[in-house]
Amino acid sequence: MLDALLTKAVTIPSAAIHRHVDSVRRRNPQADPAEVIRILEKEYLTLVATAGGAVGAVAAAPAVGTSAAAVLTTSDIATFFASSAVFSLGVASVHGIAIEDVARRRALLLATVLGEAGARDVEKAAAGSQMAWGKVLLTSMPQSTLKRVNRVLTHRFLRRQLAKQGTLALGRMIPFGVGAVVGFAGGRALGHGVVAQSRSAFGVPPGRFPPVIEQPPADLIEGPTAPSGRRRRSFRRRNVAVPDDDRGTTGA
Repeated sequence: MLDALLTKAVTIPSAAIHRHVDSVRRRNPQADPAEVIRILEKEYLTLVATAGGAVGAVAAAPAVGTSAAAVLTTSDIATFFASSAVFSLGVASVHGIAIEDVARRRALLLATVLGEAGARDVEKAAAGSQMAWGKVLLTSMPQSTLKRVNRVLTHRFLRRQLAKQGTLALGRMIPFGVGAVVGFAGGRALGHGVVAQSRSAFGVPPGRFPPVIEQPPADLIEGPTAPSGRRRRSFRRRNVAVPDDDRGTTGA
């Protein structure tokens, strides 16, 4: 179940991520990238804590059976994963990176949800790079390395997250309002972990908003053959074509 919910969370279209970040910028026209990220963090923490508290309040009600409470808990876990994916990809967008590749998204979400242990797995795989580990993961990590990282992260995730979410699920079902408190506090605690790892993943926010570089869904989309016989690689920069030799910093 956890794996299925995770897979669903990482398929959110980039367009939806961009719209959310753009809406935050429109509501806060004077905000710089660091301030926009702080707003995204606040929104995210409020969402996961409120969702956890609401589910805890309902699941612990005497009239709600165990099966119904389990369904509510599953819904809350789905909300946590989806909102964590939207948040982490939103932060990446502020840093100038957008990615459709599900494998890269999956690794990012797994690493941020797992906390320091997940970050260490990615940092080890990205050893030698001067960029923050999240940027390496989304922009330049080879597919072979990415597959290996995903295997390690998935194994760690299913083992640890099952125990963590299981304990939290039982806590939500405690009656007399305790379930609501456990759900709220538990959701907020999990959210703070994701926020901390997101900061680690992308490093210091840029001083100004960089153009967003959109990576193709899988490796790279091959374009027309260049005069040298080499096939050009196609990138997309928010409605503007970017050739292979445009080596922008993508917010690094």
